[in-house]
Amino acid sequence: MASEFSHALVAVALGRTYAEGALSRRFWGLAIFCSIFPDVDVFGYALGIDYGHFWGHRGFTHSLSFALLLSLIVVRCGFPEFVKSSRGWWGLLAYFFLVTASHGFLDAMTDGGLGVAFFAPFDESRYFLPWRPVKVSPIGLPEFLTASGVEVLVSEFQWIWLPVGLLFGLARMYQRLRSR
Repeated sequence: MASEFSHALVAVALGRTYAEGALSRRFWGLAIFCSIFPDVDVFGYALGIDYGHFWGHRGFTHSLSFALLLSLIVVRCGFPEFVKSSRGWWGLLAYFFLVTASHGFLDAMTDGGLGVAFFAPFDESRYFLPWRPVKVSPIGLPEFLTASGVEVLVSEFQWIWLPVGLLFGLARMYQRLRSR
C-alpha cells in the first residue's frame, strides 16, 4: 500500500483543485478520512481474515463500489445542506468518490501485495497497474523509522508527491488563466 501520508496528499491536492475558495474543516476532515479509510481492512488481520479474502487487505474496501458507497454516505451525512441531485451535491459526490477511489489506484502502483479488488463485489480478482514504481509501505508507524521506511517515503516523494504537485500546479495555472 502507499502510505497514509500520500493518500492524504492526493485528497488535499484534489480538494484544492476542486474549489478555488476556502473550504471548511469538515470538508478537509472528511476528504482526508475518505482518502485513508479503505485501509480499515488491515484490522482484519487481528480478526484472522486472510489477506486474499473479500474482506482482506485491498479487498472490498479498496473497490470502486466501496468508493461510491462511502461517497454517498459522506455527502448525505456530512453535507445535509446540499439538495440531493443538485449540481453541488453531484460535485461533492464526484470529489469524494475520486478521493476514495484514488486509494486503490495508489496501492495498485506499489511493488508489493496481491493487488487491488477494484471490481468487488462483482469480481474479486486483484489487479495492479501495469507500472508499479512505488515501494510498498509498511503497516504501522514504527516500521517507518527504519531504513526501508525511509526508502518508501523517498519512493513516494518521487512517484506520487512530485507528480501530484506538478499536476496541482498545472491545474491551478489553468484555473487562473480561465478566470481572466
